[in-house]
Amino acid sequence: MSGHTTICCAGEAMIELAPAGEPGLYAQNIAGDTLNTAVYLARAGMCVQYLSAVGDDAFSGKILGFLAAEGIDASSVRRVPGRQPGLYVISNTDSGEREFSYWRDSSPARQLFDRLPPLPAADVFYFSGITLAVCRSGFDNLQTYLRALRARGCRVVFDPNVRARLWHSLDEAREHYLAVLPLCDVVLPTLEDETLLWQVATVEQCCAFYSRFKLDELIIKTPALSAWGVSAGGDVEEVQAPAVQAVDTTGAGDAFAAGYLAARLQGASLVASMTAAQQLAAQVVQHRGAIMTRGSRLTGAAPSGRG
Repeated sequence: MSGHTTICCAGEAMIELAPAGEPGLYAQNIAGDTLNTAVYLARAGMCVQYLSAVGDDAFSGKILGFLAAEGIDASSVRRVPGRQPGLYVISNTDSGEREFSYWRDSSPARQLFDRLPPLPAADVFYFSGITLAVCRSGFDNLQTYLRALRARGCRVVFDPNVRARLWHSLDEAREHYLAVLPLCDVVLPTLEDETLLWQVATVEQCCAFYSRFKLDELIIKTPALSAWGVSAGGDVEEVQAPAVQAVDTTGAGDAFAAGYLAARLQGASLVASMTAAQQLAAQVVQHRGAIMTRGSRLTGAAPSGRG
């Protein structure tokens, strides 16, 4: 994956309330798993589009303004009259681990694939397990969409990002995942999610499970903060994350995906790309909320010469 690449990220943009120091005080931000990835990709110098649906209220207007300020093409964001975006609140433990409370049942992003969106002029399409869960009323259209993208040469990147509460059951989730995985070229799972969904407990078992899908690349994140990369040729590489004191782990996996893709799409090696991903994620967890404020240093978010 290299050259001048346009990447389209698809999913849900939300209003985020993140702790702001004093108890009971929260900072209002714009975030969402694939949106977080899109922002860090754009800040790393990539050409980024966002595919979503928002309402026609003031908060939806703020989302569109945020995308514009980040240099992200929002021409594929559809506005749904009478609807408003979802909201979530972050709670953190002393170690920085995060828990979320959600209000998203009427989010317009749930209708994203209820009708087929226009195909983007993109080289790479990125979506997540949250996109899959939130948009499952249009699941048949999503599958059609992925097939059409691949038929025109667009590569599909998937972060499984399992959220059990978004599904009626794990069996329902498994059915949907098994339907889209054959349509993906690159997958970036987290081992804890894979244990929940597929009962795989080790990197080796995870690799064995995904071997049936003939992926170009598989990048596995582990609880030990190591990342394992497996190429189509079977080469396996491991990179250990730097040790940092986490303040808020919100968005760490989304930043990892952005750091990896930004480096890989600009010609970096598998190891260098995983290193960039680990470095960016390590920076993000030292800040409150999913997205660092502009101007925060993004060491490792892209290969040398890009920032």
